[in-house]
Amino acid sequence: MLATHGIITLVIVGIIAGWLAGLIVKGSGFGIFLNMIIGVIGAFLGGYIFSLLGIMTTGIIGLIIAAIIGAIVLLLIVGIIRKIVK
Repeated sequence: MLATHGIITLVIVGIIAGWLAGLIVKGSGFGIFLNMIIGVIGAFLGGYIFSLLGIMTTGIIGLIIAAIIGAIVLLLIVGIIRKIVK
């Protein structure tokens, strides 16, 4: 289980990752605020994906990379669902 400071770090990194993922995945963004929320969720998703692949995400750099990748994956999934629903 993550310590309190670990969760706070994950949320901060997730916010930054969501913003960066919104810049990377052009056309699928949902505005800066929603991208940041997606980034926080994506940070958890990225950590999960990396753990399934057996990749350790130690240190802040590993956390940032996992969070950005998770946010990009989540933005792409939400963008696909958004197009299907329209």
